[in-house]
Order: sequence, then structure tokens, then C-alpha cells
Amino acid sequence: MKIGSRESKLAMRQTDMFVDAIQKQGCKEKFDIIGIKSLGDIDLTSSLDKMSNVGAFVRELDEAILKKEIDISVNSLKDIPIDMQEGLVIGAIMRRNAPEDVILPCPLAQLPEGATVGTASVRRMSLLKDMRPDLKTKTVRGNIHTRLDKLDAGEFDALILAKAGLDRMGIERPMYILDPKTFVPATAQGAIAVECREDDKKILEMLKLVDDKVTRECVTIERSIMKALGAGCSSPVGINVRKLVKGFDVKAVSYAFTERPVRAEVTLPYDYKQEQIAAIADYLKGNTKELNI
Repeated sequence: MKIGSRESKLAMRQTDMFVDAIQKQGCKEKFDIIGIKSLGDIDLTSSLDKMSNVGAFVRELDEAILKKEIDISVNSLKDIPIDMQEGLVIGAIMRRNAPEDVILPCPLAQLPEGATVGTASVRRMSLLKDMRPDLKTKTVRGNIHTRLDKLDAGEFDALILAKAGLDRMGIERPMYILDPKTFVPATAQGAIAVECREDDKKILEMLKLVDDKVTRECVTIERSIMKALGAGCSSPVGINVRKLVKGFDVKAVSYAFTERPVRAEVTLPYDYKQEQIAAIADYLKGNTKELNI
């Protein structure tokens, strides 16, 4: 069976994690990993928010699946467009790792006035401007190691990355978690997803071995709110959902539709309705002044 993956070290590591996980569940399939360059890896100058609607990091992989050049692809779920290409489906979502963002090399509060922070995310830029308007931001693209090298070279004073990526690569250096209650993570951050053809019943059955029910429930809510917003992967919107005893805890922030940021904190019941998803989206858009679920 052929697995497609981006060629970055992190993408390959995530693919290895998938193979290891499914083999531990008793899968005897032989996997061949094929590296594929994505638009997001090739074009390191365009702004990611301008590329979000084309699936900058998965488009080439998706096309390879549809052409049957590969059978499945392993991706960070946050990079998969909300509206996927026809004929494709997310067959598995692995158990989510840390969803938080981290800042290196010091806590946000300790950065001196006027310091420069490196990031390619408009969500992170918006949150930084909101929380520390004295700071400057500098767009930085490339893989984790490239970004860390630029930090070490002094191109900026601090760097924000996803904690899950650093953990998966085994990178150990001073890093500080940005509280997800206020510095709300990107939709599906920390989750690894496996795409396949929607009519491939054999593969879909196999992928059930590593599909995590709770993670799927949580990220489905996150992606449903994004869809109701009409927002893309790189929009200045953060949504994080946790499953608790009382229901689904939803925290969200949007800088996309109103002059001032809109934050939402709400608990969805386990048997939530799509009308409640729509109500959260309307509130984040600034269409309603109160969020009643």
C-alpha cells in the first residue's frame, strides 16, 4: 500500500507515527512511503492566508490519491481544507496530541517592548497584536528546523510554533505554552488525519483501527464552526474543543469579520444540533450580540 506524505521531516515523522500505530493494532499491510512536494513547500513567499483555499499543503497529495498514484495520505488535519475535493474522505483521525501554541525562547510576558516575533500565521499575528500591541511580527516560512535556525541567527527575538510539532520531532529547548483559553489554537491543531478515496471500503475499514472517537468528535465541531463561518485553514480564527463530563467545551476567537475580536466560550451538549453550530458562527461574525445555546 502506498502512503503519500510531504517531504518535510515533520510530515515524514507523522507518517511513521501512523504506520507504527496501525501496526500495533495488528495491521499486517506493507506500506511504501512516497514523498510528494506540496505547493506550500515550494512557494515560501506567498502569504499562507492567500493560499488557504487551494489546500496549499495537501493539494498535490489529494490529486495523487484521486489518480491512484497513492492509496492514502497522512497530513496535519489543520492543513486539510474544510471543503475537501470530491471523492476524498478523512478515513482516520489519530488521537490528538498537544493542541497548544508555544513561544520560544521566553514567556510572552518577558519579551521586551518592541520585540519582534516570527510567525507565518495571521491568527497568531492577530492574537499577538491583541495581547501585546507593542510587539512587532515578522513572517517566517519553512519547516521547524529552518524557523529555529532563523531564531538562533537573531532574525527575530521570539518564535511561535505548534507544541505538537516540536514534541513529535523530539526537540527539547526552552519553550513556553501560550494559554489556549486566551491564545486559542488553530482548528484541529495537534491532530493527524489520514485521507483516502471515499469508495475504497477496504482501506476505510483498515483505518478504523487508528480512528480516535473523542478526537474526531472534537475536531468535527471545530471544522463545522469554520464551515459555518466560511473561513479557511489560514483565517484569523482560533477554535478549540474539549470533551468534558458535562459536554463539549468550546473556546473560539475571531478577528476575521469585525473591527474588534470576538471571543466565544460555550458548552455544547453531546447531542448538539447544527443550529447551535450556526449560532456560534453568527456570534463570531458579529451578527448577534448574545450567544445563547
